[in-house]
Amino acid sequence: MYRAPRGTQDLLPEVQAQWRHVTARAEALCKLYGYQRIETPVFEEAGLFQRSIGSTTDVVEKEMYTFPDRSGESLTVRPEGTAPVVRAFLDRRPGAGEGPVRLYYIGPMFRHERPQKGRMRQFHQMGAELFGTDAPYADAETMAFLHGFLAGAGLRGVSLEVNSLGDPECRPAYHARLTEYLAARDGQLCDDCRRRRERNPLRVLDCKSERCVRATADAPSILDFLCGPCRDHFAAVESALSSAGVPFSRNPRMVRGLDYYRRTTFEFVIPGMGAQNTVAAGGRYDGLAQLLGGKERVPAIGFAIGVERLLMLLGEGDDASPAADVFLVTTSAALLPEAFRRKMELVAAGVRADMDYEGRSLKSQFRRADRSGAKVVLVFGEEEGRRGAVGYRDMAKGIQEEIPAEEAMRRLRGVPKEG
Repeated sequence: MYRAPRGTQDLLPEVQAQWRHVTARAEALCKLYGYQRIETPVFEEAGLFQRSIGSTTDVVEKEMYTFPDRSGESLTVRPEGTAPVVRAFLDRRPGAGEGPVRLYYIGPMFRHERPQKGRMRQFHQMGAELFGTDAPYADAETMAFLHGFLAGAGLRGVSLEVNSLGDPECRPAYHARLTEYLAARDGQLCDDCRRRRERNPLRVLDCKSERCVRATADAPSILDFLCGPCRDHFAAVESALSSAGVPFSRNPRMVRGLDYYRRTTFEFVIPGMGAQNTVAAGGRYDGLAQLLGGKERVPAIGFAIGVERLLMLLGEGDDASPAADVFLVTTSAALLPEAFRRKMELVAAGVRADMDYEGRSLKSQFRRADRSGAKVVLVFGEEEGRRGAVGYRDMAKGIQEEIPAEEAMRRLRGVPKEG
């Protein structure tokens, strides 16, 4: 007996209605904002992620599925979506033209981590990337897009937190001050953060360990170290968010541990959920294109959101579509050919129709019709058939009448009666 591999799941029909709701909402908003869909390969050269995510991160060191192909090239099944989209942008410039380029993706990602509720080894991610402008309005637009998506999906109690990480001009001074601060509290940090302190001090502020949170409670704020242009940019982002009617709060502890991130970073969170309170996250990554081999700096900002985690937060859906609009019931096996012919006529006309092919009892067929969610049941009986009629049962009203078969088909196809 084979089962789904650990950390994966089958997306069964009962959850598909929610998936359709969420993805349809996302794609409608993408169209409204001018984003175009992009599909990248499920696997890429391993170096793409080693350079973009960082060789010392947990994702690269512990979680990537990397394998050699027959030619000996090292390939990685993608753990996230931004780096492949940037690679495709640099390679082909999809959607390039006058003005910013807006791209979005929806697809599976893979990370070898400990499976838990809302976090799987194969999961799906939706993301959007905006290339070609470092204007603060682009940052505000991205956050407004995500705010509208989460509200439209039905998620409540979400708040937006924003921060600025500065740029290569002003961040080194903050790094030096933060490193000095952390060195004085080395004994209070967890083992991981003691290792991070020298290599990547910003990541210590992102640690969810209670001891590290307490040890860094009064850590210096990066906002106090911003240079003039970065300070002005952040103020303009906050002003644009306010003018767009998007509520937010500052969170100076929100960081990204990679050097290619610049200025704006943001998260949508649900307070009170502890370490797993982040719903979606994003930021400006103006340095990534050059890190991946681009000849020039490409300003960009984007976000990603895990679909499974979002569905978990939304809870069980009750809007599953019925399996059929019409269910056809037969009183004997001899009537199956006629019922099947009528069913196929309805399907060809765009009507969802179903029937029982096994000729089970009437009670069993009506029970299945009820479970299907059908609004109408057509009953094919021998007596009615001799009169060229069928039983037409309105399931909502609980009323059944005998009408000519052709009249029943006209009703179900929405075609008015002739004459």
